[in-house]
Amino acid sequence: MERRTAGVTFAARLAFEDIRHAYGENQTLRGVTLTAEPGEVLCLLGPSGSGKTTLLRIAAGIERQASGRLLLNDREIAGPGGYLPPERRGIGLMFQDFALFPHLTILDNVRFGLTALSRADGRREAMAALDRVGMAHYADNFPHALSGGEQQRVALARALAPRPAVLLMDEPFSGLDSRLKDSVRAETLAILREARATAIVVTHDAEEAMRMGDRIALLRDGLLVQVGTAEDLYHRPTSLFAAGFFSEINVFEAAVANGHADTPLGPVPTPDLREGTLVSVAIRLPGVVISESGAGVPARIVARRFLGVEELVTVAVPGGGSSVDARIRAGQLRHGARDVSLTVNERDILVFENSGQTA
Repeated sequence: MERRTAGVTFAARLAFEDIRHAYGENQTLRGVTLTAEPGEVLCLLGPSGSGKTTLLRIAAGIERQASGRLLLNDREIAGPGGYLPPERRGIGLMFQDFALFPHLTILDNVRFGLTALSRADGRREAMAALDRVGMAHYADNFPHALSGGEQQRVALARALAPRPAVLLMDEPFSGLDSRLKDSVRAETLAILREARATAIVVTHDAEEAMRMGDRIALLRDGLLVQVGTAEDLYHRPTSLFAAGFFSEINVFEAAVANGHADTPLGPVPTPDLREGTLVSVAIRLPGVVISESGAGVPARIVARRFLGVEELVTVAVPGGGSSVDARIRAGQLRHGARDVSLTVNERDILVFENSGQTA
């Protein structure tokens, strides 16, 4: 699809300093400190109720924090030193449901926020924004005539038309058909790169955050759990919660004894932990290797689910009470296989200390 190159904006740094927020007795944000650097795509990731959308609304000026400061290029725009209204912040917001006005044409929807420009200049900028997202030929249509993916592109054009220094996006792809998500997400990311705007994207999907984000900020219960690149959070999670958010895992509880933790899949070395320390051992599902060779821990298959390229296999292991899940390539095991053996790839083992407790 041919489209015009996005107009370049002056990307800004947006910093949250010790942001706290509550709805009555419900603490939604508990001292979040985080910075979106100029020109980067920062993904706010977490489950429902983690505070990510509230943080976005505070950045937009729709909500006010109870305490803390919000700074745009080191200028305080919300905090003890003052409050800048939303329309003067130079921050754009793209809503989850796109929020297009059904009674306005696509052109008028995009032109809606360009109130500082003359009618002619507003029309020109709106058409340029639509051209960037490949939607200029729909300018005279109404939103109901467009598909979900087309509405998403119009909403993006409207958000980018005023050339915001920071663009906020609240789960922008959640309403799209799964078949459209990959292509629309890739198009959106390409447009953001061209525009060079700082972007903060809210999502609850770890894979989406890894696809889009230069960095990812993982939140839970109003707290910032971990910030880093996709590689940081996947390979070096700082908590069991972070590990489980980025990959499916088997979890086994154990106490350190003689420099290792015993699990149903064998001992795991724990050289840096004190004797008796209680730990959670997480093993990623793709790291569990199943074979019929007889080498490894004996197990019996109790369930198999065909998932296309992969199979999800559940096995029972000796000792009772423990089952192990694995993801293997479809067709790797013969149909009807029951007695198998398990080994584990060391790179897929993660060990987390349980709050310094000892047995």
